[in-house]
Amino acid sequence: MIEVRPFDSLGKADHGWLQANFHFSFADYFDQRRMHWGKLRVWNDDIIAPKSGFPPHPHADMEIITYVRKGAIAHRDSLGNEGRTVAGDVQVMTAGTGITHAEYNLEDEELQSFQLWILSDRKGHAPSWGTKPFPKEAREGQFVVLASGRDEEMDADALPIHADARVLGATMKEGETITYDLGGRKGYLVPAKGALEIDGNMVNERDGAAIADLGVLTIKALRDSEIVLVDSA
Repeated sequence: MIEVRPFDSLGKADHGWLQANFHFSFADYFDQRRMHWGKLRVWNDDIIAPKSGFPPHPHADMEIITYVRKGAIAHRDSLGNEGRTVAGDVQVMTAGTGITHAEYNLEDEELQSFQLWILSDRKGHAPSWGTKPFPKEAREGQFVVLASGRDEEMDADALPIHADARVLGATMKEGETITYDLGGRKGYLVPAKGALEIDGNMVNERDGAAIADLGVLTIKALRDSEIVLVDSA
């Protein structure tokens, strides 16, 4: 089963400095049909204006993954971590027993990012934060695991999370086809750029594709594309 969720159908919020698009119920956007997908609870498609951002605020018991599409995000938290994550790279925060963080766009250009929240496997993890580069050339024509709570060979270089889930990225040339074995688990896929055909379904840039009850997923690029996929129990 594949349900395509067009970008225009997503929840919206315009805060001036923040243009937010919600794949799942979040803040003032509520849709009973879009509460979560497997362990994936939040997928926000954010555009943040230059020299603005989120002031310090708390989280707990959630794995929060940020995939930067354009620009760079600056992070600071109550553990003393500070960092800057640039386009194509990923940061992961385990909120665990509690963490307060701030995220800002300190650049002169707008920041475009996906922020994903995945439910932690249990309460009580120690909070943590990390960031890592993932060169796009290493993802050409194949999925690379960006963040994972699984212990398999393909997960060895991923940022760790505390969940039975993977976040993967791939880049594809127009006309190229790749596959991924979901094994019947839940998948949620969004093209950050480009357009795809997935088992006969058209998925355009920033659309969501909610996938269930499939074994091997077959993805064809209709244009040069950049893809993010969450595979969860």
